[in-house]
Formats: sequence, structure tokens, C-alpha cells
Amino acid sequence: MRIDYLYIAKTIAALTEGEDDSISLMATIACELHHADDRFDWTGFYRVTAPEMLKIGPYQGGHGCLHIPFGKGVCGAAARTGLPQLVADVDAFPGHIACASSTRSELVLPVWDKHGTLIAVLDIDSNQPDAFTQDDVAALTKILRTSFSL
Repeated sequence: MRIDYLYIAKTIAALTEGEDDSISLMATIACELHHADDRFDWTGFYRVTAPEMLKIGPYQGGHGCLHIPFGKGVCGAAARTGLPQLVADVDAFPGHIACASSTRSELVLPVWDKHGTLIAVLDIDSNQPDAFTQDDVAALTKILRTSFSL
């Protein structure tokens, strides 16, 4: 099953209407996205909790890494650069952190609050190689902007 982004965006908007707590938003978004697409093997957030440091936040799937410095891995690259990271083959990504040995491809998007401050990254792992496209980047970026720009 492939995600219907229009449907999931409406669902997330309805479930989170009026919510301004970032942890509640992250938990709901992670859950809804994870169960909407068979490609999504691990779906969750790493929160900015200190300068140059991410800590695991709400997620769905197996265990994740507890801490990720901005200088390490795909999540760190998204946090450090502020740009989406679309990785077709994690083994080819320099410095990839293997939180789960089943991960073959990864999509990580920065999450900004209404003030333009980086608060987290959304990390989606797949056990399929080359699982994500620019269409995923665009649709998920729109969902994140809508959800966290209250």
C-alpha cells in the first residue's frame, strides 16, 4: 500500500486541529504516516535537545538510536544543513549510522517551528532500496510545514 498524501494530510490536520504541543504533534504524525505506507519500516522524530544534538522522540517501528550528533549520519546531515536528505542506499552514505540493520534507504526532513527554529527532523527508514522520491519529499514537507507552523 502506497500513501495517499492528500488523504493523510487531511487526517493529520483533523486529528491535530488546535494542538500546539510539539511532542503530541510528532506522536500523531509518526503514527499516521507509519501505518499509511508499506515502505515505511521506521517512522519518527529526532528532537533538537541541545546545541548540535538530536535525541529520539515519538516514533513507530523498532528501536532507534537514542542520540545523534548533528555531525553524524543522515539525520545529523538534515539537522546540520537544514535540507531534506533523500538516500537511496544507506550503505553508500558516508557516516551512516545503522540504528537498524534492516534499513536500506532513508528520507530525513528538517522540522521548523513557526519562528523558523529547527526543532526536530522527521526520519523515515525503509527496508527497501531506493524507496523514496522527490514526491515524498514535497508532500511530507508540506505536511510538516502545515502541522508545525501554528
